[in-house]
Amino acid sequence: MTSGDDGSPSGSTFGSASSDGERLQKVMAAAGVASRRVSEDLIAQGRVSVNGEVVTEPGRRVHQSDLVSVDGTAIQLDTTRRYLMLNKPVGIVSSLADENGRPDLSRYTSRYEERLFNVGRLDAQTSGLLVLTNDGELAHVLAHPSFGVTKTYIAKVQGDVSAATVRKLTTGIELDDGPIAADTVRLLGKPSRGQSMVEVELHSGRNRIVRRMLNAVGHPVVELVRRQFGPLHLGSLGAGQIRDLTKVELGQLLTLSRRDGAVRNDAATDGAADPERDDR
Repeated sequence: MTSGDDGSPSGSTFGSASSDGERLQKVMAAAGVASRRVSEDLIAQGRVSVNGEVVTEPGRRVHQSDLVSVDGTAIQLDTTRRYLMLNKPVGIVSSLADENGRPDLSRYTSRYEERLFNVGRLDAQTSGLLVLTNDGELAHVLAHPSFGVTKTYIAKVQGDVSAATVRKLTTGIELDDGPIAADTVRLLGKPSRGQSMVEVELHSGRNRIVRRMLNAVGHPVVELVRRQFGPLHLGSLGAGQIRDLTKVELGQLLTLSRRDGAVRNDAATDGAADPERDDR
């Protein structure tokens, strides 16, 4: 994604385009994929597709709504879109304007010109990876319950978690709103006597699901952090820090959001996931 002198995204390359669109190599260069000359080579080599169709002619004209991929990885043609990763600290609610006056995400988004919003939610006592964007379609699709984006959490819990409990969490337990099973669960060690560290990976978007699952097997959560959301990893980003996604991360996220056209259509039909939903 290109940016202006102040670090904010520059205007879209389609701003002055004719109704016939812009040449593919030009929008690829504007999106930061490569120079126009290299983009032409990528096209000639059959490495670029538009709406799922391989394109080999550099003169192909595209529109901002077209889905362009290079080597199977999606790129964003609209350079006005912004994608950020926040390491949300404990005590911050996942709202841009909390009606109860609690600390919210506005302290992080106010520095940006774009109107940003969060993809999904983390409850106030859960820290970790939260995506902020002004790309409404991507946010709606990734937050939609039927899409099932995988998330990974590290939980410090009360008690010594046994191998039998790990099996129970992955084979399935019954909660008040139905059965649930984690994709994977790993014991990471014991931070202190009477406590355990557990890694939980799952794709459910049900309300406070990690906390409820661990409580149901007798291990209430002491601390909970989301380390991964789909292809994105929190890495070394400190609590309260925020940054733009790298080009590689953005490509992975866009590819994920486009991988299933049926899900995209379902999300557009059903609307965004419940904004009050809290899937931690």
